[in-house]
This record gives sequence, structure tokens and C-alpha cells, in this order.
Amino acid sequence: MASPSVLRSESVGLQRFGMGFGFGQASEIRGTARERLLAEIKRRVLPQPTGLPFSGTVEIGAALYAFADAERAAREASPAAGQQVAAAAPTQNQMPQPKPANEPALPYRTYRDEVVARVRLALEAETGFGERLVQFWSNHFCIGATKSNMTRIMAGAYEREAIRPHVFGRFEDMLVAAESHPAMLEFLDNRLSIGPSSPAGKRRGRGLNENLAREILELHTLGVSGGYAQVDVTNLARIITGWTVVGREAVLGFPGSFAFNAGLHEPGAPVLLGKPYGQPGKEKGLAALTDLARHPATADFIAIKLVRHFVADEPPSALVRELSAVFRKTEGDLAAVSRALIESDAAWGAEPTKIRSPQEFLLAACRALGRKAEFGPILGPLNAMGQPFWQPAGPNGYPDGNEAWASPEGIKTRIDVAAGWGRQAAASVPDPRALTEDILGPRLSPETRQAVARADSKPQALALLLLSPEFQRR
Repeated sequence: MASPSVLRSESVGLQRFGMGFGFGQASEIRGTARERLLAEIKRRVLPQPTGLPFSGTVEIGAALYAFADAERAAREASPAAGQQVAAAAPTQNQMPQPKPANEPALPYRTYRDEVVARVRLALEAETGFGERLVQFWSNHFCIGATKSNMTRIMAGAYEREAIRPHVFGRFEDMLVAAESHPAMLEFLDNRLSIGPSSPAGKRRGRGLNENLAREILELHTLGVSGGYAQVDVTNLARIITGWTVVGREAVLGFPGSFAFNAGLHEPGAPVLLGKPYGQPGKEKGLAALTDLARHPATADFIAIKLVRHFVADEPPSALVRELSAVFRKTEGDLAAVSRALIESDAAWGAEPTKIRSPQEFLLAACRALGRKAEFGPILGPLNAMGQPFWQPAGPNGYPDGNEAWASPEGIKTRIDVAAGWGRQAAASVPDPRALTEDILGPRLSPETRQAVARADSKPQALALLLLSPEFQRR
């Protein structure tokens, strides 16, 4: 039987590294949290969301172009001056899925289904460490679903294809998968980037777009203090010209998929961080990304972000150095880095000072109350709290510190959201006092126990559980 101090530490770990204790979970999980987290890393493979209308980007790209063609045909055939004009229907192999009555358009409908499937996995996970890492890396390599119909309809597929398979794999593989995904190429405009000296550049008189190159260096690998200069941004943009998205004509592959277009690629051997890259075609970009993935500054930057996310807003320097060393030694083996984090007593022993982000709060609350994954109850609260899935304000992703989520306005919104969840769950929770004991376990303070016991109503008691310091902090 684990001691009370061990049980308390393991309970903190379930919140710090996972999704928190869930309704109906066996209490012995608390005493073996670290062991279970390490077992999840050892498996290396995370489950994929199920029940989705499209298996991946290829199907989504074809459906998106068909949807756009049908929308254009409908606009062109709209009645003018009171006259009814028959619309030309798309051919059978172009026909998008029919839009049910009162349903949103295809891009938003697909986004909705992806969100629900993503949340369902988080609610079903035993500890949720892998799902937390998916959240972390998806925010690190973020895209914005509101940029266009393409980013909205592909947001979930981007996470499924570029992030989830590599969470316990190699950082280099995740980096390449993210930067070459059609959703990223659309979000950061690389599909618009043309080498000035390429055949297309000479013909069209258009040039580079540096957005993706800049964010690769500043946000995805080296970090803003990683030792690069503006010339490196420009040369990396030259290196990845030709990385684009296949159009509806399907000349270079399946519509909506990644392709390398040699006609857009800038010739030559641009110098990045002092090293020339003269490989042919796509290989030039792959070589540059490989070197960036293995750069010492990348190891430091990733270690700082991981420790800040999981442990404290002011990352303990010794733990940062430890993770950075593992990253460099293993050439970015993310399973090894995750294992070093979970095996660190410093990571477990730190005081729970971080406030759960809105997404973490929602998922933890749903797990605690036994709620199901439904889009309306997911979207409304997350919009109110400022963290809807895959919709950050910019390429730097959602903030990851208490300053962003613990503002007076943010706390007021949480109170309102928790009150609503309390009302919704009251009928399905027999005794909020027993639930509070189950969910908070050895972390439950006398003050929270008393507050829940003295609540005026069951909804209020449940709201007090969700708003307690023990529930809010990890």
C-alpha cells in the first residue's frame, strides 16, 4: 500500500502529465501513475480518432475541391431578375457528400466531427499523457482553422497525420510531416512562394513568401534566440520553394495532397546557418530540416517548452538541461525525452502552480463528471474561455502560462462555465461529496471538502469541485 505522500504525488502526476482522474476509474491508478505513464511511452503508438467521414488528406482534398466547385456552380446559377436558372450539377465522381438539412457546410461539418473524435479519445484515455502530448505538439506546430476552408477542413487530419504518429517517435519526422502537410503549406502561404529565378518566377514576376521559413526557425526549431539571421530566413524560404499543394487538376498527384513542384523551385545552393544546401529538388528542404532538427538550439528550445508546459511557468533549469541533453544524445527521440521527464523526481516534486488551460479544464471536467463528447457543449465553453481547438490567433499558438488563463476576466468566465456544467451534470451525480473525494483523492483539502459539503445545491457543489484549487492547478 502506497504511503499518503506517495499517493498525493502520484495524484498530482495524473493532473500534471495526464488528463486527471476520471469518473468511475479504479483508485489504484493513483498509486501506479508513474508506472502507467512510462508504460504508455513504451507502447510508442497512440490510438487514432475513429468514426470520421474522411480517412485523411487525400479524401479531404478531393471533397474540398468538389465542394468549392459545387458552391461556384450554385452561385453562377442563382436566379437573376426573378428568373429561375437550372444549375449545372457536378459529375458523379466529383459529387461532395450531401449536406443534411440544418447542417453546416462541409468544411465546418468536418471540423466539428474531428473535434468530437479528438475529445472522445481524451475522455477514454487511462492517464492521457499521450493525448496531452498531442495537444502540446499540435500547439507547437499549430495551424489556424479559420484561415481558409482548406485549413478548417484539414485541421483534424493535420493533427492525425503530422502530429499523432510521431509523439513518441523522432522530432525530425514530426518536423518534416508538419512542414510538408497541405494544411501547414496553406496556413503559412508556402504554396504561394515562388523562387524568383525558377521557371514560374521568371514567367510570372512573383517571388518568395517567407512566412513558413520564418516560423520554422523562430517557432518550430531554433527559437527566437537560436542564432539565426534574416538571411537565414530568406535562404530557407528559397530552399523550400516548390513545396506546395496539388490543385484540383491533379497534375502532380492527388488533389489537395503535398507535392514538390520543380517549376516553382529556386535553383542554386542557398546557405543556411553557414552551410550550403545544393541537393536536388525536395531533398534540399529535407536536408535543411534534418539539420535544424538536430541543432543544439532546437534541443534547448524544445526542452524549455516541454518543462514550461508540464511543470512550471518558470522552468527549472536543471530539468531543462537534462531534457535537452537527452534530446541531443538521442537525436530527437521523443520517447526518450518523454521518459526522462516522467522519470525525473524534480518534475513530480514541483508544487502544482500551473493553471489548467481551457482545453485541459474542459477535458478534465468531462472526465470527472462522466460527460460524453458532444460538439455544442465542447465548442461553446472553449469559445467563451478563449481556446477553441485549432484556432490560435497566430502561428505562435495558444499561450502556455498562467498570465494568459488566470486573468480576472478569465477566472470570471471559468466560474460561469463551471456553474453551467454543474447544472447539466447534477441529475447524473448522486452525491457531489462522494465524487469530490473520488476525483481529488489525497489532494482534497479540508477547505474544499467543507465548501462542497455546505453548498446550497447539487449544481453549486459540483461547480465548487471544478473550481477548487486542487482541480484547477496541476
